[in-house]
Amino acid sequence: MIQLENTLVSSEIKERFFVCNLDKCKGACCVEGDLGAPLEKDELPMLEEVVDVVKPYLSKEAVEALEKHGPYLLDEEGDFSTTTIDNKECAFAYYDDQKILKCGIEQAWKDGKTEFQKPISCHLYPIRVAKLHEFLALNYDRWDICSPACDLGAELAVPVYKFLEGALVRRFGQSWYDKLCLMIEKGEDTEEV
Repeated sequence: MIQLENTLVSSEIKERFFVCNLDKCKGACCVEGDLGAPLEKDELPMLEEVVDVVKPYLSKEAVEALEKHGPYLLDEEGDFSTTTIDNKECAFAYYDDQKILKCGIEQAWKDGKTEFQKPISCHLYPIRVAKLHEFLALNYDRWDICSPACDLGAELAVPVYKFLEGALVRRFGQSWYDKLCLMIEKGEDTEEV
């Protein structure tokens, strides 16, 4: 475990290897699971703003789900997640020409149509962030659908924290990420103050 500012970073994030392999998994994370993508409360207005921009990328069924339920749902535990199509794939996902599920929000962002890249929970995966009193715990999430990503990451020798550099910088800032890398390189487990 690494303690950095108000975060506790699991050792697995530096020890495990991971590189998404969409050719193998076909974007299964956009359809597997009980709910849509977990959302932060500050992402809710961003999702509301981006819905109309993203609709042209989506299937008829996805647009219907978004129009019926809105861009997000509140579950029994008080957490928000993206709307799904019939409790399956995320309503913001679309199939590309190779039948790979991809994020319509991210594609709109890549096309310069929105500043919102995609939900941070998706961007950070396989890291899941949990709130623990005054700390945020960053944990490595194991999911069998990501076996191809683990294999490719091991083949390329890319640890999780390196693969997710952009997402970690987006969520915690460049200074935090630089400190994390330095601590990992030095083998430290607590930030020096």
